[in-house]
Order: sequence, then structure tokens, then C-alpha cells
Amino acid sequence: MPSHIYRCLVLASLALGCLVELSYAAVSKAQRPNILFIFSDDHAVQAIGAYGSKINKTPNIDRLATSGCVFTRSYCTNSICGPSRASVLTGKHSHKNGFITHGSGPFDGSQFTFPKQLRAAGYQTALVGKWHLKSIPTGFEHWEILAGHGGQGKYYNPDFHIPGPTIEEPIQTKQAGYCTDIITDKALAWLQQRDQQRPFLLMCQHKAPHRTWAPPLRYLDRYADKDIPEPPTLFDEYANRSAALAENRMSISDHFFYGYDLKVDAEVPFASERERKLKRDEYQRMTPEQRATWDAAFGPRNEAFLAKPPTGKDLIRWKYQRYVKNYLRCIDAVDDGVGRLLDYLDESGLSKNTIVVYSSDQGFYLGEHGWYDKRWMFEESLKMPLVVRWPGIISAGSKCDQLVQNIDYAPTFLDAAGVKIPDEVQGESIRRLFASKKPAWREAIYYHYYEGGGEHNVPRHEGVRTERYKLIHFYDNQEFNLFDLQTDPNEMQSLHLDHDRAELLATMKKKLAQLRTKYELPELIAE
Repeated sequence: MPSHIYRCLVLASLALGCLVELSYAAVSKAQRPNILFIFSDDHAVQAIGAYGSKINKTPNIDRLATSGCVFTRSYCTNSICGPSRASVLTGKHSHKNGFITHGSGPFDGSQFTFPKQLRAAGYQTALVGKWHLKSIPTGFEHWEILAGHGGQGKYYNPDFHIPGPTIEEPIQTKQAGYCTDIITDKALAWLQQRDQQRPFLLMCQHKAPHRTWAPPLRYLDRYADKDIPEPPTLFDEYANRSAALAENRMSISDHFFYGYDLKVDAEVPFASERERKLKRDEYQRMTPEQRATWDAAFGPRNEAFLAKPPTGKDLIRWKYQRYVKNYLRCIDAVDDGVGRLLDYLDESGLSKNTIVVYSSDQGFYLGEHGWYDKRWMFEESLKMPLVVRWPGIISAGSKCDQLVQNIDYAPTFLDAAGVKIPDEVQGESIRRLFASKKPAWREAIYYHYYEGGGEHNVPRHEGVRTERYKLIHFYDNQEFNLFDLQTDPNEMQSLHLDHDRAELLATMKKKLAQLRTKYELPELIAE
């Protein structure tokens, strides 16, 4: 977008915000709720205590759950970082907001986003942490976003972008410490200096637990003395489903780098050329003191591994343990940050009038189907955690089993603030779910992954999920997979060729067509 047009849009937004702020100041002093949105990256629901985790504890996220609601059927529209974030901001599916793949961008900040709308309605708006949309944030009075690595940022001593002298020239600064803790520090600092006479939206967005799963120094030894339970599908052989599953390049067995992913910086004599390729990029950013602590933890473990390396399935098990323990250690730091923010709300008296949301841009595979990463429409990456505390609206300790998606976040926040929801928004406010015992609500959700091939070799596909069934359409080869999630929760057997399920298959195809029409999907073009 030309810079002069961008400036005009930003100035127009500011002017509109001033006018609406004046109108709100003139009408009512009744408090509108504050909104604290805590957003992590790739946090699987199977690693959250409130969702029944068998592998870790998350006491602070669980603390939020006991005072609010756990959404048991919360899903993304497109399981990849940037596109999911764009859907959160706009309340629209990827094809409507324009950010459809990891390679898309920059995000079109001139379109509707809920932070811009809230700012125009008099809210203070702030964003700290991961943005990852290849653009300068719009709609925020204050922002500090991770820089480098395509906007992904680094775990140790990360760089941040802050507003510069012009829109095109943000200032880059390096911060000492651990990324998750720094983002929490920045969120708290903003809360403490905000204008206390106005409601606020604060989006606190973590990098963790995204790859490369570099834990904080304080937790390097956590889980070291025990094995994490393995998922039952760790050794999935991909039978009875699309042949595309076996062609993946995101398996724990074959697609980890020893230095980059598994923290083994020494030469691994039996590693393939590919497995040796990437090194510990986080390690290069550490101070000598940080490296010394890191080496004291991983050095002896790596020596023991290399002295007697496992083989076959035992090697896969070793990789799983190394991966998942570091992943969980990263989550532990996120949970610490959630606790610090909840403590501040309690201590400052803000808890009674602040909506608090914990979510993540999508789920993640923790060894299920032998995988790490996301993208597929299978449950582990389709699911998003969603825990909401909304005083006066949501009862403490409740659960919601309705089908919700990340396109519902934007209209929910606008609804909470008493702001009109634009017609272009495709999601629905979840407030309606708590207004009656039997609310009218959707019976199915639509999903679409557009990338295809790429580093992880996940094919393009779309699909529909109801309360019980799921249909996945791999449209480049015109293949369908159909799952009964009640009898087959691990999605190990597709029923699309089962003659007894022909009517169900036809019904699910019809639902898919209906959702494509509802959300105004363009015609599919197979490659």
C-alpha cells in the first residue's frame, strides 16, 4: 500500500476516534468492561490442566478457568499463525481478510479490525508481543512487537519494534532477558501507566510455546527426572485415511534437527545431512552467563545420549521426550505470566470489570499421529484453547460445549463494549451463548488450509465439523475423509468408503456446500 494512502487511513481513524470519544464522554459514565486478551502461540489444549491434561499442570490458566468458562469445542478457521491472527482481528475467514497463508502479507490494516473499532469508541488499546502479520499494527495507541525471524522473534534477548518517526520506520530495540517474561513485564508496565478514566483493551501476545521451544533458564531441569506419557498414536502408520498423511514432513521420527529442535549441538554421527543442517539459533543470542546455565543443564544429558544412543522406536521416544519437555517448560513460563497479570487485576481492583481471555492461535501436535506442528484439520491442531472470565455474564467454573471459532472473538469484544458489529463480520458474539439456556447457534464450523506442500508437505484442504462428525476435503486430488469423532476420537479410520455411511457422507458434503455459500467462498481450483 502506498505510504501516503496509509497515512490518510491512519489519520482518518484517529479523527474518528476523537469524535467518538467525545460522544461517549458526553453520554454515560457507566463503566464498560476492560478487555485483557492473553494469546499464546501453538498451545495445545492437551497441555492445559483445565482441559484435562495428563502431561502437565497450568495452575494459573486453571485459576482463570475456575472463575470463568472453558470452551470445549473451540476451533480455528485456518491452522497457521498469521492467518489465525488475521481472523481474530477481523472476525472474518481467511479468504475475506486476505491473509490466507504463511507467505501472505502484509496484512491489510485499512480493513475493519476490532481494536480500531474499540479505539474509536473511546477504549485505550495496546498490543505487546507477537504480531507476525508483516505490517505495522493499526488501531493501537501503544504497541511493542517482536522483530526478526519474520516477525516471530526470539526467545532469548529478543528484538522489539516500537513506533518510529514515520510509519515506515519503526525503531528496533534489543531487550535483555527471556521473551515470555519480557512481554509480561511490558503488559504490566502499560497497565500501570494507562489512563485510569478510560476502559482498555490490552492484547498480550506471547511467542511461546512456538518452535524452537527454548525454555527459560529457571525451568531447564523441570521434568528431567520423569518420562512424559506418550500419546496413543505416536506410532501411527497412516492407514485407512488419505495417502497424503504418510507424505508429511513434520514427523518426530524423521523431521527434527538435532541442534535446532533437540538442543544437541555436538556432532551426531548417525544423523542424516538434513538432521545436522540447522543449529541452535537461540544459543547464539545468549549472554555468556545464560549459556553457562544452559550448558550445565543440557550438556550432561547430551553426553549420555551420544554415549549410548537409542535406535528404532526408542530413538523416536527419546526425541518425543526431549521435544515435549522443552515445549512444556515454555508453557510453564506462559502460565507464570498469566498468574502475574491475574494478580495485578486482583490487587488493583480491576478484576470485577475486566473480561480476561486466554487463547492461542491454534492447537499443536504433541506426538499425536507421530507429528509436531499444526496445519491439518485433525483435532489436535484444529482446536484452540479458549478460557474466558466475564464478570456478570459468565458463571464461574462453567463449561461451554457449543462450536465456537476465532472469528467469534472480534464480535464478542465489540458486543461487550456496546459497539455495533459491522455487517462484514462473519463471526458471532459468544455473549448469546449465556443469555438463555437454549441459545440459537451454529451446528457446524468451516475450516480451510490454503498453503499446500511447503516445508511440512501438508496438502490444501477444507472441511466441516459438527458436534459429532468431521468431513475433510483434500481438493487437489478430490479426496474426502469422514470421521465419527464419538467412536473414533483419534481419527484413525475414515468412513468415506463405508457403504453404510453413504447417507452421512452425502449429508456432510451438503453441509460443506452450505457453509461455502454462507461464507462466500470462491470456487475451488485444483492444482
